[in-house]
Order: sequence, then C-alpha cells, then structure tokens
Amino acid sequence: MQTKAEIAAVPSLSRSWSIQRRVIWALLLREMLTRYGRHNIGFLWLFVEPMLFTLGVTALWTATRTVHGSDLPIVAFAITGYSSVLLWRNMPARCIGALAPNLSLLYHRNVRPIDIYIARLLLEAAGATMSFTFLTLFFGFIGWLEMPEDVLQVAAGWAMLAWFGVSLALMLGAVSEQSETIEKLWHPTSYLLFPLSGAAFLVSALPPSAQNFILWLPMVHGVEYLREGYFGSQITAHYDLTYMALVNLTLTIVGLAQVAKVSRTVIPE
Repeated sequence: MQTKAEIAAVPSLSRSWSIQRRVIWALLLREMLTRYGRHNIGFLWLFVEPMLFTLGVTALWTATRTVHGSDLPIVAFAITGYSSVLLWRNMPARCIGALAPNLSLLYHRNVRPIDIYIARLLLEAAGATMSFTFLTLFFGFIGWLEMPEDVLQVAAGWAMLAWFGVSLALMLGAVSEQSETIEKLWHPTSYLLFPLSGAAFLVSALPPSAQNFILWLPMVHGVEYLREGYFGSQITAHYDLTYMALVNLTLTIVGLAQVAKVSRTVIPE
C-alpha cells in the first residue's frame, strides 16, 4: 500500500519531467535559431553542414584512392568513418564554453546548466545522425554502396559513439567553466585524435604492436563495431564493447559530477 509521500511524489515527478522537456525543447529551438537563423535554408543546415564535410572527405579519399587497409568500397568506408568522427568530436566543441553566452538564461528558475548542455548535445547528435542516414540512403539509391548487412548493429555502434561524445562533452564542458585551458587544448587534441580514431583505417590492417596501442582509444571500438555491422564478413573487426561502455560510464559519472559542481558556483549575469 502506498504512503501519502509516495502518492504525492508521483504527480510531482510527472510535472518535473514535463517542465524539463519543455525547457530543453525551448533551449533546442533557441540554439537552432541562434546558430542557423531563419534565412537561406535555415535549420536544414543542421544536417547539411555535417553532410558537406563528409562528402568533401569522401571525394578527397576517392580522388586520391586512399589506402585504408582493405578492398572495401571507399565511399562506404569514408561515410562510416568520417560520420562517426563528426558525431563524437563536435559534441565537446559545442559544450566547451557553452554557459558564458547563456548566463542570462540561468536567471529562470527552471533552466540549469545541464539543460543547456543537453540541448546542444541533442542538436549535434540529430545533425550527425540525419547526415549519416541520408548519405547512406542516397549513395545506396544511386548504387555507389550496398546497404548495411546488420542495421541494428550499425545503430548500436552509432549509439555507443554518441554516448562517448555526450559523456566527453559533459566533462569537458563543465571543466572548461573552471579553466580556460580546456578550450585551448581541445581543438588541437581533436585534430590529433582524428587519424587515430579508426575512421581512416581498419585495426586489422595495423601491425599487432600498433593494434594494442590503438585499442586503448574507446572510439576505435565503436567504429570497428559499426563497420562490422555495415560490412559484415568482409572485415575482421577488433573491439571490446565492455571496455568502451566502462570508459563511457566513467566519463559520464565524472561529467555529471562536474556539471553539478558548476551548477552550484555559476553566477547568472
């Protein structure tokens, strides 16, 4: 039998969740209008922008006949690789220093730093996901690539990479409010991580000593798992999703702890 406190908590939790949804939706719309505006193609830039980046890399790799350690179609290889990079790399960039231009919003009682981060992360995840989906369907339609062998595994790999990006973004975003050095260091670090992320090579193409080193990077496991779902038996994938999940979980806990710390110290303007 429920106590009075339990009965009272149900509508309270339901109301809190309703308010939280409305706050995040409002922040997401505000972010879209601020970033993309109402002119030209407007919010369509949400997925057109990452799509153009991916197309540019695909064209470059195709023109130069980049060696990626296999005889896989270069278009499919580039799309699965560079789309995954855009997914996790852009998230921290959008969260680092995100509170400074939005301090006035924190005067509203229901708006908290975590809401600002979530709105930006949802926007980045949506843009990268729509870009990846559209390019896959488009190039599949014109016959430049085959459809994934296991769509569910591709989706699971994509979700793991998104989780990595979200957890890393929360941690770096919160820490950047305490130290400006984070913003200075992330940009060069993200460029250095790109060639090591597994986007441009298969782990099986590396010598054993290099494989042991590269598999310390969690995003490599996500890319390998995604590509195994896409190409199936055509490749030999190397991944450990348990390791990646533990890294993601650790980053998430640290990130949420840092966000809570910032929430107690941030001063609205």
